[in-house]
Amino acid sequence: MSGLEAVAGAESACELLLRAAAMVPAEHYALAAVAAVAVFLYLFLELHVIGDALRGFRGGRVELTFHPASEIYHRVASKCRSLHGRYLATPWLASPHLQTLFLGISGRPPSFTYKRQLYTVRDGGTIALDWLLASDLEDADGFISKDDSTPLAVVVPGLTSDSAAAYVKHLAFSIASKGWNVVVSNHRGLGGVSITSDCFYNGGWTEDVREVINYLHHKYPKTPLFCVGTSIGANIVVKYLGEEGENTPVAGAASICSPWDLLIGDRFISRKLVQRIYDKALAIGLKGYAKLHQPVLARLANWEGIKKSRSIREFDHHATCVVARYETVDTYYRRCSSASFVGNVSVPLLCINALDDPLCTREAIPWDECRANKNIVLATTPNGGHLAFFQGLTAGRLWWVGAASEFLFALHDSSCMHRQKANDHVLHSSLESSIDKSPYVNFMEDGMVAPVTKDGPGNDDGSPSNHEIDGVQLSNRVGGRQQLEVSSEKDDEHASGSGNGSTAVPANRQGDGTNSNKLHEIIAPVKRSINQLARYQGRSVWLLAYVAFVTSWQLLGSLAFITFRKKFRNPLRAK
Repeated sequence: MSGLEAVAGAESACELLLRAAAMVPAEHYALAAVAAVAVFLYLFLELHVIGDALRGFRGGRVELTFHPASEIYHRVASKCRSLHGRYLATPWLASPHLQTLFLGISGRPPSFTYKRQLYTVRDGGTIALDWLLASDLEDADGFISKDDSTPLAVVVPGLTSDSAAAYVKHLAFSIASKGWNVVVSNHRGLGGVSITSDCFYNGGWTEDVREVINYLHHKYPKTPLFCVGTSIGANIVVKYLGEEGENTPVAGAASICSPWDLLIGDRFISRKLVQRIYDKALAIGLKGYAKLHQPVLARLANWEGIKKSRSIREFDHHATCVVARYETVDTYYRRCSSASFVGNVSVPLLCINALDDPLCTREAIPWDECRANKNIVLATTPNGGHLAFFQGLTAGRLWWVGAASEFLFALHDSSCMHRQKANDHVLHSSLESSIDKSPYVNFMEDGMVAPVTKDGPGNDDGSPSNHEIDGVQLSNRVGGRQQLEVSSEKDDEHASGSGNGSTAVPANRQGDGTNSNKLHEIIAPVKRSINQLARYQGRSVWLLAYVAFVTSWQLLGSLAFITFRKKFRNPLRAK
């Protein structure tokens, strides 16, 4: 009986709970549901309006990272109010996701019209250069003379973005309205331009930026050049500056929301649900870019794999790695990450990143490398999203646009602008030696081994050298190979004693010349083998020395045997 009474009591308790729940008004349940959804959205969208309110809507402080002895900070960045103040996001966009989404949908860009110039690079590719001159905003006939000294800002957009992007137009208008000229260097295949060669751009493709900057420098030698990269364009700009070192005509630069380390960014963007949404959205944009150039990509890459790509990594696997000839996607990400080149940047550089960037994680920011380089000032804000940083109640301004413009103008008015030095710079990464990275080597007459870099002959005009950077196949690679083959043929001709120069040897040295020619005839095959190995496998000097020893030990053994046999024969005859 006690068990039945317990069951009856339990049933009565459940009934009581149901009756109590039924007595609660439906409006209260609706309010609870709204509150639960609000909390979920607040956490999911990473809203920070409550935090802004608790801080009295003063915004978050801009944190600067720099070398204590940096002249760039003390003479330039210290004079920029934007870098020493606070950033407060637009209250109704107090979320990195809302800011990034609003920038992609609207962004409220200023209204103006570019002037387009189609520039053809050496491999036959076409780049759209969109100009906005200071005189264009005054309804005047814009024209830049060869002797013009008005500063020129070169803008490199982000992934699948071009000059029509809202943030690019904000930046171009801000700089041009202050008296500078602006040119947007669109990526290949973007800006309504077709692909006219077998080369495509990627996250580490610096050849287009290098060629455009050199072209502008030679066409307007008296014009100070500044460069601003955004998102993946910032990664390209920083990598280019690190590759060039002192040997760049760029006077100053700015990097906005750079991903820094593509491998860390790849891990981050596939970590959470909201990041995976961005990943799929960017993959859709990349597939749209590929569809515009399907005739070329279908011939060069895995088109079926491209169509099925659901993430950036899958697209890079089927398209980028195939076209640019990377072994794996991780290899591509490692070699094209600008964080490895920060230590070699010799140009005043302002780097801006938001710590709540939903695409470029703070984990990839090279804090220590930026602090160790006296030319770099890193500015981070607690909020801002990806390339957004909206300000004001109407979200009509981007904070980073004003900060970057203020830094570049202060740099131009200072004595810290970078001046290009003579072409004595050897390209190298901060993590690898230049010889290990160069696929081609030159063998000097004294037996020294040197990589083919910009120091070689035929590069006195400041044009890019014929080499391969981080596994990216450059358009002038054939030229570098032909140059090496020509030098090898000349060595072979000299080794065989042919040519007009052999008749000019004095009579008293003809015997030595004959012996030297015979020696060169013996060494020539070994030398050609080493040249061929160096041409296709950019290994180290030790590997080449080992191959030389293995291929020539028989000759050395024969010479040693003949020498010792003569020495032992003479003592025997004397006895």
